[in-house]
Amino acid sequence: MRLRIKPPIRGPGSRSLTVRAPSGPAGFVRPPPRLWRRPILRVLAAGAVLAGSAGPFGGLAAQAARVTEGGVGLRLLEAPVSSRDDPRAQLYIVDHLKPGGVIRRRIEVSNGTPSSQRIGLYAGAASIVDGSFLGAAGHTANDLSSWTSVRPAARAIPAGGRLTATVTITVPADAPPGEQYAAVWAEASSAAGAGVTQISRVGIRMYVSVGPGGAPAADFTIDSLTAGRTADQRPTVTASVHNTGGRALDMTGTLQLLGGPGGLSAGPFPASLGTTLAIKDTRPVTVVLDKQIPDGPWDATIKLRSGLRERSAQASLTFPRAGQSAAPTAAAAVPVRAEPPPSGRPGWVYPAAIGGTATVVAVAAGASKLVLLRRRLI
Repeated sequence: MRLRIKPPIRGPGSRSLTVRAPSGPAGFVRPPPRLWRRPILRVLAAGAVLAGSAGPFGGLAAQAARVTEGGVGLRLLEAPVSSRDDPRAQLYIVDHLKPGGVIRRRIEVSNGTPSSQRIGLYAGAASIVDGSFLGAAGHTANDLSSWTSVRPAARAIPAGGRLTATVTITVPADAPPGEQYAAVWAEASSAAGAGVTQISRVGIRMYVSVGPGGAPAADFTIDSLTAGRTADQRPTVTASVHNTGGRALDMTGTLQLLGGPGGLSAGPFPASLGTTLAIKDTRPVTVVLDKQIPDGPWDATIKLRSGLRERSAQASLTFPRAGQSAAPTAAAAVPVRAEPPPSGRPGWVYPAAIGGTATVVAVAAGASKLVLLRRRLI
């Protein structure tokens, strides 16, 4: 990947600078290959005892690895027509129900391993902690997971086979108002020897709000932008984002640098993925740049999105020298302008991981009218 930084208008005396963008997570952050086609990860947990352990995965050694071949996959088969333009609703189960309401969604489990696998299907508790969506250990329950059933609950799937199951969410008539979080899991286990069991599970994030009337509005503000540097001296721009609405947010976005030294411009650069803002929470969203970006000053414009809600803000920034720091700069809101997505990938890509330790894939859910999803698992 190459980044060309050049003046907006070339002419006599104009100059350009070409830098190579690093491919690691500390450089220009890009989604894993084909993430938007198969946003599936898995968790491998080794341990002789699952119950009674601490931590989000029972205190067991866990490693997240993207499933490409030879794993268990999970996806939704239908999405609400009303959310067809909402990229977040194409990844996660996002819905609003009145007390006493019921919805059903079909899911598909695939077995990419060379042998038959007995797959258990169930809902488990989840929460948003410090900007991460975390799945709870094992079959830990909460209100939303207790309202959710999956049928069939278990089935042996032959190598290369697929199973269609139905997820039903039944909200009690006396359910308290508010947004609930959970995950629907597909889990396989196998003996790893010496009394150790290996567990692999994939899932779908669930964001379900309960209350009369329509769904609470989602909204946020970008309060400030701060120029900084990583430990290895890459320049960064960090936005302070405040969730002012009634739904949790999954942030993604881009940064554009204009009006730099000699009229240079750079970007757009993708924001680091993985930030989930709880209701009323304030969290940083960071963009990491290349070491060869000049210090500035720059006119920095960041555009962030969660679902259909977009906000953009602008500030004048100068990157600090090594060993120094810069104070936050108040960000001025600016109108959002539509930009075509970079060639070869969707305009907005959301992470599929729950807290980086458990993995969740999500495609859609929400209204009574549904549209079939025709995504290939590749």
